[in-house]
Amino acid sequence: MHYTYKNLKIKHLPSIFLFILFFLAFSCSNNIYQESKKAYKKQAKNLGKRLRYIQPDSVNNQAINVIESQNFSLRKPNFIIIHHTDQESCEQTYRTFALKRTQVSSHYVICDDGTITQMLNDLLRGWHAGNSSWGNVTDLNSVSIGIELDNDGEEPFSYAQINNLTWLLDHLTEKYNIPKQNIIGHADIAPGRKVDPSALFPWKTLAESGYGIWYDESKLDAVVVDSTFNPKKALKFIGYNISNIENAIYSFKLHFNPTEVSKTLSEKDKKILILLEDELLNLQ
Repeated sequence: MHYTYKNLKIKHLPSIFLFILFFLAFSCSNNIYQESKKAYKKQAKNLGKRLRYIQPDSVNNQAINVIESQNFSLRKPNFIIIHHTDQESCEQTYRTFALKRTQVSSHYVICDDGTITQMLNDLLRGWHAGNSSWGNVTDLNSVSIGIELDNDGEEPFSYAQINNLTWLLDHLTEKYNIPKQNIIGHADIAPGRKVDPSALFPWKTLAESGYGIWYDESKLDAVVVDSTFNPKKALKFIGYNISNIENAIYSFKLHFNPTEVSKTLSEKDKKILILLEDELLNLQ
């Protein structure tokens, strides 16, 4: 099949014209990143200026005194949220995060070949979590680092991608002392709204490397679920928002029982919940 441009077959267009089209497309893409870089520097500079001084405020018509203390540091991230991009390529994701109109961003993007690209300083508030919560935390964007994996949601995650994700998690958790149980997925913090990373994401493998949590599968058969067990309480204890219990169950199973994803709890799911509660209690 030959693609047409204004009713002319592309193969009949002069080579120089094809070159011009390619050059213009490349230039536009390059300009997008230059514009984004310029805006990044400007916004970072403005934030820096705002931090240099404490702007006096007032309460009940009374001015608040200002005495600057020298004892402070920047706030640090305490969560890492893993996503899949649901886009066609890393290049498309870069463009999405560089364009102002999209109003979305993430700190890191990891391509299928393992390439890692950082798009925000770790200490900046990215726009990747949206309306979400985990336990008592209701503004995950303010306390988290977002990592996007180049994946359409229907394909396996590559070895290179997961290997370099593990390396990045090792670096970030050590740098910011992030607890391993605070490495979670977008679906975990936004039940019913998000389903990434997909059921193909290897949470168990990641946990075996020390990032995120998993349950002791060797104890699964021995677990007894008695009549006093409260699955809602268990889901909430783990961190899930249970305002819509079916959505919470779906997100939980997407993470911890991905071969049986549904909106109802099986006996196996209840056993997993009990083992996860034990795991989290041991980490406290």
